[in-house]
This record gives sequence, C-alpha cells and structure tokens, in this order.
Amino acid sequence: MVLTFPHLGNSALAAKSVFDGLGIDYILPPISSRTSLEIGSYYAPEEICLPFKIMLGSFIQSIENGADTILIPGSCGPCRYGEYCELHMKILKKLGYNVDIIVLDLPKDIGVKELLNRINKISSNSPKSNKEKIEALIAGYKVIKLIDRIEQKAKIKSGYEINKGECKKLFNECKKECVLTKKPDEMIYTLERYNNMLDMVTLNKTIKPLKVAIIGEIYTLLEPFSNLYIEDKLMDYGVSSKRFLYPSWWVKDAALSIVNLNSLDIRKASKKYLSYYIGGFGRECVGEAVLAKKQGFHGAIQILPMGCMPEIVSKSILPTISKDENFPIMTLVVDEMTGEGGYETRIEAFLDLLERRKDNVLHGC
Repeated sequence: MVLTFPHLGNSALAAKSVFDGLGIDYILPPISSRTSLEIGSYYAPEEICLPFKIMLGSFIQSIENGADTILIPGSCGPCRYGEYCELHMKILKKLGYNVDIIVLDLPKDIGVKELLNRINKISSNSPKSNKEKIEALIAGYKVIKLIDRIEQKAKIKSGYEINKGECKKLFNECKKECVLTKKPDEMIYTLERYNNMLDMVTLNKTIKPLKVAIIGEIYTLLEPFSNLYIEDKLMDYGVSSKRFLYPSWWVKDAALSIVNLNSLDIRKASKKYLSYYIGGFGRECVGEAVLAKKQGFHGAIQILPMGCMPEIVSKSILPTISKDENFPIMTLVVDEMTGEGGYETRIEAFLDLLERRKDNVLHGC
C-alpha cells in the first residue's frame, strides 16, 4: 500500500506526520496548482464543483508518482461531496488506474465500528506496535493543532506587524521546513519553534487594522490555491483576517458530533437565519457571519465554489444578515475560469468600503 491524500490546507502535514510515525509508505500530493486543476477539469464532469476538479487532478498526479491507495475524509450530508469517492473511483478506473479509495466518514454516519474498520485497513500495513500507532495518532493531532494555531496567529498579527510581511514569511518557511521532516517529533519541534518566533514578532498595538472574516465552503477556505490565495493577499494589504474552519476544528467537530455537542457557538449564532443543516457547511457559513460581527470584525468575505448547493443557500441568506447587523458581506465565486485580475479588484474595492466605514465610525460620522 502506497497512500496519498488531498491537500486540505494544513491537514496534509498532519497526515504526513501520522504516516511517518506509522512507517507507512505514502506520496505527499503536489501543491495544488493550475496543472492540478487543468488535469482534473479535463476528466471531470463539466458542471461539477471546483474542489472535485482540483482533487481529481491531484490524485492523478500522485498515482503517476506511485500511489495506489487514496485516503479522503467523508461526506458532509446532502452535498455532492458525499459522491466524490464513487465518482473519483469511476473516473480513475475508466482511465486505467487500479486504485483503492478509503473514506473516513463521520462516526454518526457510518458508526464507530465501521470507522475503526477503515482505520485498521490502513494501520494494518504499519510495522509499528499498537503503542507506537497510538503515539503516531496523538502526534498527528498535536501537529494539526499547532500548525492551525500558527496560521491563525500569523493572519491576525499581520495587521499589526511593524516589519511588513514578517508573519507571512515565517508561516511559509514553517510549512516548507515541516515538509522536510522525517519524524513526527521533528515536525512538532519545528512547529513549536516557529510558534515561539511568531510570539516574538514586533507589533504596533496603537494601529487599528481592518479585520475581515473569511467564511464559506470548507475546501475553498482551507486550500489556498482554490481561493486564489485570498488570505495571503489580505496579509499583503496589512489586514487582519480570520476564518473559523480549520482542519483541527473539523476533527473536534467530527468527534463531538457523536454526542451532538459540535459547533454549539455556530449553531446558536445561525439559529435565527438557518436553524438546521442543509449539507456541506452552509449552516456554518451563516453562523460565522453572525459571529464575525459579534467579534468586532469590519466585514466578511464568502468564498463560494461555482455550483456549490449549500453555499448558494447561504449566499441567499447573507444579505439579510448584512442588513440586520449593518455588516458588509461580499461573496466571491470561484471556478477554473476565475480571473485573478477581476478577483483582486473586487477585494480591493471591498477593503476600500470597509476602510471608509471604519473612518466614519472613528470620526463619529
């Protein structure tokens, strides 16, 4: 077995750490790129959503590099993501690739026993003892919590940094060094070192930067290429940004969903506008918009992959939230045809709007 997995933000680094600890062969997928998208778009159904196309292209690249088993997280309710594994398998088989797909679905959907069976299908290929396997999983969870914490810290601090670009540079260097590590403890040490370095970044606490929340569909939030690196652009503009969905959040949310204690803050915030789940992360998007206003952000940007049904529903609700809360929200639709020039123009115009509103508030207008 030679595993591969999709890039889902920082989760690929956690997966690398786990498989290094288990001693299982794997192919680290190439960074999502225009090449991945072009390959996926060529073989994917025309109207399927952007995440499917990028993931398909990435899988084909990894298979060409020697992978024979694909590991992906499970579905999100009545969303096309739930059919990804079946459709991916059919396309790959049609192309002549004989690969297996292991889906890690939520325990509430397939049961704890079936989830453990699927995990065992992977861990049985490890030469490590049961104790070492547990240690590898614990280390992987520690990795994902650390890297997510570092990313959150870098993107908030970028609005206050004196040496512009320092936070972005540290975060990018951290990821590059993590890819080069060979053992879980090496990656954890690297992450802790960069976390401390971020704590030492010199800040100007007197300035009041724009604060923008990034909300929307989880894949296009986590995977920078799919959203045209919007958070990097905001860091370059000196904006403090935040998103609520991270891989570590997903792990915690999946675990707590067994006892229906997941995302209590988001569920409470969304209740007025969307009181039930509609698939994907549509309810989370609505709740995050409300929470962003309560937490003092100046505005929010929704990332919507073309054709994403849950996000289309959320998009129809967001104008009401914007009006009720006097809170600007902009939606950016992304697909393989999205032009970066127009994309950046809309972001800059939105930031100009937020800046004028902020100045008016400061001057009592």
